[in-house]
Amino acid sequence: MPTPITPSAAATPSAATTHQVRIERYADQGRCVAHIDGRVVFVRFALPGELVTIALDEPHDRDDRFWTGEVTEVIEPSEDRVEPAWPLAGPLAFGGGVGGADLIHVSVPGQRAWKSATVSEQMKRLGHVDVEVPVIGVPGDDERHGLGWRTRIEMIVDEKGRPSMRRRGTHVRVPIDAMPLATDALNAVAEHEHVWDGGFEAGAQIRVAVPEPRGGLTGEPGGNASPDDRNYAVLVDGELRAGTQALTERVTVNDANGDPHEFTYTVDAGGFWQMHREAPNVLANTVLDLVRESLGRVIRRNGRDIVLWDLYSGSGLFTLPLASLAAERTRVLSIEGAKTAVHNAHRNLGRAGLGNVDARTGDVSRTLRVVPKHFSRPDVVVLDPPRAGARKQVCRQIAEAGAPAVVYVACDPASLARDTATLVGLGYSIRHIEAHDIYPDTHHVETVALFTR
Repeated sequence: MPTPITPSAAATPSAATTHQVRIERYADQGRCVAHIDGRVVFVRFALPGELVTIALDEPHDRDDRFWTGEVTEVIEPSEDRVEPAWPLAGPLAFGGGVGGADLIHVSVPGQRAWKSATVSEQMKRLGHVDVEVPVIGVPGDDERHGLGWRTRIEMIVDEKGRPSMRRRGTHVRVPIDAMPLATDALNAVAEHEHVWDGGFEAGAQIRVAVPEPRGGLTGEPGGNASPDDRNYAVLVDGELRAGTQALTERVTVNDANGDPHEFTYTVDAGGFWQMHREAPNVLANTVLDLVRESLGRVIRRNGRDIVLWDLYSGSGLFTLPLASLAAERTRVLSIEGAKTAVHNAHRNLGRAGLGNVDARTGDVSRTLRVVPKHFSRPDVVVLDPPRAGARKQVCRQIAEAGAPAVVYVACDPASLARDTATLVGLGYSIRHIEAHDIYPDTHHVETVALFTR
C-alpha cells in the first residue's frame, strides 16, 4: 500500500470544514465522485478507491444538488497516485492551487486509463453508443512524466509586474520563473527575452508561442545560426514584444506507402494551433489514414473526382495534406471563421503549389447553405470544431450532402458524444474511434472518430 500523504499543518483547513470520504469513481473535469450524507461531491485531486480527507468549497453549507471540494489529506492512496512533478499545480493544501495540470497527481498510465473511462462514459451517456475508447500516448511524454509539451503558454502579470498564475479560490497571483508544462525551447525563449524578469504592467496578459520542431536547433533562440532562430513570439495584451507575428510550423505526414512528406504552415502567433509539440503530426497522420481508408471504398464506387470538405479548418493543418491526396483529381472545400487563419491558409496552399482548394471564410453552417454544385456531394468530410462541437445543424447539413464518411476530431468528449447521437440518428455509425493524450497532466484529451453510412 502506498504511503499516506498529509499536508503541512499551515495549509490544513479547520476540522469543521473537512470530511473523510471514500472516492468512488471518475467524473468529468478532472474530478472524482464521493458522497457526504447522500449528497454527491465532486472532488479535485482524488482517485477512485482512495480514502481521503477533503475540504468543501465555500460556501460549504449551500443546498445545491451537489457540492465540490478538494483533497487535503490522502489516507489510503491509489496505486496510480504519484508525487506531483509540478507541485505548484497540485492541491491547495500542499502549496499548489494555480491550475493548469489537474491530473498532476496521477501517473501517466493512470491518466490515460482515466481519460479512456471518461470518453467511453460520455459516449455511452450522451452519445447512446457503447464503445471502448483507447487513449494513445505521444512518444517522449512518459519519460518526461507528462511535462515539456506545450508550445504556447499564457500568464497574467501580478501587481509587481511579474508573470504569474492565479491561485484558485483567491485573488492571489503566484509569480513563476519557468513553465514545467512548456517545451525546453519555449522556456529558453522566455529566458532569452527576459520574460521571467518581469517589468510588465500589472494585469497584462502574456502569451509566448514557440513552434516545434526547431528546424535542427537545440532550443536556443536568438543569433543568426538558422532562419528559425527568430521563429517565436512574445505577445503582451496581444501586441508583439519579441520575435515575429507570423510563425512557421512544419508537419510531417506519411503517404500511403509510409514515405514522409513535410508541409510548411504560416500561423498567427495569437491564433489557434495545436499546443502539444507533436500534436499536429499525430493528428494529421491519424486523419489522413482514416480519409485514405474511406476513399478506398469511395473510389471503387465511382470514377469522378474526389470531393473533400475540411470544416473548421484553421490555418490548413488538414487542408494541405488532404489537397495533396491524388491532387490531380481531388477538390477540397475548406471553411473557417477566423479571417487571419484563412488568410494564412491561402498563403500555405500557395506555397505548396496546391490550387485545388476553395478556402472560404465564414460561419460553417451559414457557408454550407450555399455550396457550389461541384462541391455539393463530398466523399469524405473532415471536421475539427471548437469545444462546443459542430452541433445539430452542421451535422444535418453533412448528412443532407450525402457524405458517406465523416472524420470528426474533437477536443471535448461531451460535445463529440452529443454530435454522435445526432449523426447516429441521421443514419451514421461509428466505424473507428481513438483518443490521443496530447494534453498530459490535464483532464483534456483529443478524440478522433470515423463515422460511415
